[in-house]
Order: sequence, then structure tokens, then C-alpha cells
Amino acid sequence: MNTHALYEYVSETQIPLGLPMLATLSGFTDAGASGTQVADNIFSNLDTELVIAFNNDALLDFRSRRPVMYFDRDHISAYEPATLAIYLVHDEAGQPFLYLNGYEPDFRWDAFTAALVNIMETLAVSQFVWVHSIPFPLPHTRPLGITVSGSRADLIDRYSEWKPETQVPGNVLHLIEYRLGEAEVPSTGFVMLVPHYIADSEYPQVAITGFELISAATSLVFPTDEIRAVNDKFLGKLNSQLGENAELARLVEQLEQGYQSGKMGPVKARVSPNDPMIPSADDLASDIEDYLAARRRNISDGEPN
Repeated sequence: MNTHALYEYVSETQIPLGLPMLATLSGFTDAGASGTQVADNIFSNLDTELVIAFNNDALLDFRSRRPVMYFDRDHISAYEPATLAIYLVHDEAGQPFLYLNGYEPDFRWDAFTAALVNIMETLAVSQFVWVHSIPFPLPHTRPLGITVSGSRADLIDRYSEWKPETQVPGNVLHLIEYRLGEAEVPSTGFVMLVPHYIADSEYPQVAITGFELISAATSLVFPTDEIRAVNDKFLGKLNSQLGENAELARLVEQLEQGYQSGKMGPVKARVSPNDPMIPSADDLASDIEDYLAARRRNISDGEPN
């Protein structure tokens, strides 16, 4: 078994050279649960095999992300540590790609990034593509905003609407992108701008848009029919909520008017290093929580989600 201080090859499968690598990591913001939904869809619907696993003892803070242990009456029957790994996956058309998924490392970002770049160079990875999402003052009545980073100028020109000049909290995917630029490996980061008033809910549209962007970058094919059906239902419930919640309806109307006047939207938005990126939505928290609680009750009662 091929091992390294931070990772080991855990499969005897011969990994083809020249594949694209997709990435979603948890631990930073995940507005609308974009990374969670993309990962769930891939693992539920595509053929996946774990091929490279990273070392938890070197990268994970166990006390901040405690592993799950199953207590069976008088003993621990199972232990499920977190996983940060690379998977070999085949899309709906049978095309292979690599998928980096799991937690964002708590420690040794530089060493982790160097190890990952080494893996990519060894496997001659053709490009690195990652998706992410942040809350933003946009109405759900408009398409998601998108900002694109990396070295694919064609994708930046085509999709990037919001190009701020500001300081942002670091995340390891941006660091990987930065190091890949130095190594001259093509990389693209798609950050979706999710309506801030539903950023804490599981918004299916972010997964749909994420897969569309990944496909545009890689030509990979993903199953999205189920997500689209769930999204239609989600939007129906959200729009019905507008009729019951005057505060929420007023917020959406103000955001929509901003779009119509050309004074708002991703292209118009500007931030400075000391300004908050989004307005406060504390006054809407109770209503959104009620909506999500009702949604969970419907699911538990047997209504399709």
C-alpha cells in the first residue's frame, strides 16, 4: 500500500491518468447546503470508490468535530470517524473523474495543499473544479449570482457576475487554487450567491446550478431530475410563505425592485474590507425557522420532500 505522512492509497484500483478533479469540503460557509447536496447526489446516484484517504490524526481537531460512536446498551458497537478522501467516480455517461470530499482540514493547510498538489501532478489531473456558496442580498425570484475564480479565463468571462476587490476569510479550497496557479494546473472555483434569507435552509437550486457549472467546466454528466422536482416543491412552499409573512414579502419585493432599477444585483454590489457582505436577517429568523420546522414535520409525516 502506497502511504504518505498525510495520506495513503487505500485501493488497488489503477487510477487513470489525466482525469479532472472535483471538490466539495465542509467546514466553511455552505449557504443553501450546496456542498452537502452535491456530495449527497454524487454518493447516492453514481458509482464511487474511495482510493486515497487523508490522515485524520494529522489534519482533524477531534474535539471540535467529534466522531460518531454508537452505544449499544452496555458497550460501543461502532465508531465512525470523519473522512477526508479522494474518490474515483463515474458520471451518468460512464466518464471517470476524481472527487475530493470531506472536512476542511483544521491543521497543516500548507502541508495538506502541497500533498494534494503532489497527488494531482502524479495523476496528471487535467483540471481542478470546486463549488461553494455564500449568503448574499439577492431575491430568490432571480437566478443565483455567481463569482468565478481560478485560471480558466473562458469560464470567468462567461459566468462571473460579481468581481469584488476585498479581503475575504481564507478557506483551503482557495489556497489549493492559489498553489495550482503556481503549478500551472488549470483550476476553477464557482461560488454561488444564495439569497441570504434562505441561506440556512437546504435550497435545491444551488445544487442544480452547481452541477450545471461543473458540467460546463468538465463535460461531466450528473443526474439532477430528482433535485429539480424537490426544488419546484421548495419554491412553491417559499412563495406561499410570502403570502403569509409580510416582513419576508417586503424584503423580497425590495430586493426585486433593486434588480429592476439596476441599482442592485451581483454586478452592482460593492464591498470593502471592513464592510459586512450581507445585511442582517435576524428579524426573519423566527419565520424561517417556523417554515423549516413545518417542512421537517411534513417530511416526517410521510409527505415527499
